[in-house]
Amino acid sequence: MSSTLHATLGDELYHAWRDRTPVAPFSARTGGLSLDDAYRVQQRFVARRIAAGETIVGKKIGVTSQAVQDMLDVRQPDFGVLLSGMHYRADDDIDISTLIQPRAEGEIAFYLKHDLRGPGIDRMDVLAATEAVGACFEIVDSRIRDWAIRIGDTVADNASCGVYVLGEARVAPHTLDLAACRMTIDKNGARVAEGIGAAALGHPADAVAWLANTLGELDVPLLAGEIVLSGSLAALIPVTGGDHLQMRIEGIGSCAVRFV
Repeated sequence: MSSTLHATLGDELYHAWRDRTPVAPFSARTGGLSLDDAYRVQQRFVARRIAAGETIVGKKIGVTSQAVQDMLDVRQPDFGVLLSGMHYRADDDIDISTLIQPRAEGEIAFYLKHDLRGPGIDRMDVLAATEAVGACFEIVDSRIRDWAIRIGDTVADNASCGVYVLGEARVAPHTLDLAACRMTIDKNGARVAEGIGAAALGHPADAVAWLANTLGELDVPLLAGEIVLSGSLAALIPVTGGDHLQMRIEGIGSCAVRFV
């Protein structure tokens, strides 16, 4: 695939995001989309948002849990870029009209105090480089029509990243068994999801290590001060206007979000 086509598809996603109008899956078009091409399209999509005034504040890891892999029929993790315009604080209202087809994920966020440069990063390196962890909602939002995605589609679409909501509590990671931390999510007062930290590639810090090593192959570090969302601990939850979600992760804290 040519660099011109990478730019064309990235621009298509940028316009879909800006205008809140989804596009047909790239994977269904003639010739399909390789993983390498998909990340180049992602780079163009992100570059367009940066040119419009946003800045990079971290990374996200997607498709880490079996529940999400089964739901999306995608069988490997991916990553995307967190931008400044995606951030909401806990209990902020999110205008549903700013999104296309949102779904909520409960995750553990890592706040880095040191750089992580792959290859060769392991779980202990991640924990040593992490200042704190916290509860987080990621609101994924595909720009691909009807969530009809394969791995190339979601990668190109910045790993289907929409916005994210950070809980206020932060806890030192060495005080916890992150794989055993249990999460619950209630939607409008009813329990809709449960999971544990091990859902994210066996251990959330292993997911971050995978990201650091994958980026290391591209000579891209995870930087001190960045936030890394380590992947959903349960199946995606569709949301609409009026929904109120509350999450609690044992030992870590809580997070809440309302859609209006």
